[in-house]
Amino acid sequence: MGDDREDKIRERAYQIWEREGRIHGDPERHWHRAEAEIDREAALPLTAGDALPETREVASSDVLTVEALAIRTGISGDQAQELIDRLGNDRAAIEQAARNLKGKQRLGE
Repeated sequence: MGDDREDKIRERAYQIWEREGRIHGDPERHWHRAEAEIDREAALPLTAGDALPETREVASSDVLTVEALAIRTGISGDQAQELIDRLGNDRAAIEQAARNLKGKQRLGE
């Protein structure tokens, strides 16, 4: 699990615990709820313009789709192919992962 993701989950779990009255005894529930919220938020497009207009599934062998993803998000073709292979046919997850990867590249990580 990435350190940044884990930090976000930890902070959110703490916020949930505080909202629920700081009652001790159920940290796993707070953690799992926070984890689900963070993951759900990460899967959402940043803006309406970031949402994919198409709903068809991506085939890993679809070279035009791989190239289009690379061009649209600014990642390499190899990175685009790896994301498609790893994430299957979930277009929203692929697009978000590509944008996250490009963001990390910009930050020099």
